[in-house]
Amino acid sequence: MYKNHRITVIIPCLNEEQGIGQILRRMPDYVDAVVVVDNGSADRTATVATSLGATVIREDVRGYGRAYKKGFAHASGDLIVTLDGDHSYPVDAISYLLEAFLHLQVDFLNASRFPVRDQQAMSLKHKIGNLVLSLATSLLYFHWVRDSQSGMWVFRRNILPLMKLESNSMSFSEEIKIEALKNPKIRFGEISIQYTSRLGEIKLNPWRDGLYNLLFLIKKRFR
Repeated sequence: MYKNHRITVIIPCLNEEQGIGQILRRMPDYVDAVVVVDNGSADRTATVATSLGATVIREDVRGYGRAYKKGFAHASGDLIVTLDGDHSYPVDAISYLLEAFLHLQVDFLNASRFPVRDQQAMSLKHKIGNLVLSLATSLLYFHWVRDSQSGMWVFRRNILPLMKLESNSMSFSEEIKIEALKNPKIRFGEISIQYTSRLGEIKLNPWRDGLYNLLFLIKKRFR
């Protein structure tokens, strides 16, 4: 528990046995529950996570959004913190995010990876793609978002019923921010974090996923 708030951390994983072990070993004691959503891993992700005290939920239908929806259904904390299982997002920054979340009095706090201080953490191609998608999000929804593709957030669990989350793919990351931005009942905030190089295999296809996410943004805005 953190300042009278129960904390649930949700981590979607697909073949992340290398990263998930390091994440869970560094998880703060004040986190009440860690839910690892195993999205059909073929390695020891589930075994490693279970051995280190996490609750492992299996979601065999592949998809980033699909995994998160399964994880949200098993969250019991007042506040939900998310991060990827590849160790690219800083576990040590959870207390920093929670402090900022409470200080800013928001309902949804996005952890921006920009500016990227570790030059090995993100290629120029990925930086440009993220810039295009974040700029498109900002223009379409009239609210500046520095990092629309970030996978680390803190939000109140009780805002989930206010969101219409449809995406089952990588576009889920931008969709949940859009739902927070456009709802006048949800207060949105954003701060920067330190982003580092991932561990394990790279699953993102920058051109395919980037184009899909851009089309998803446009369709969602004008549908």
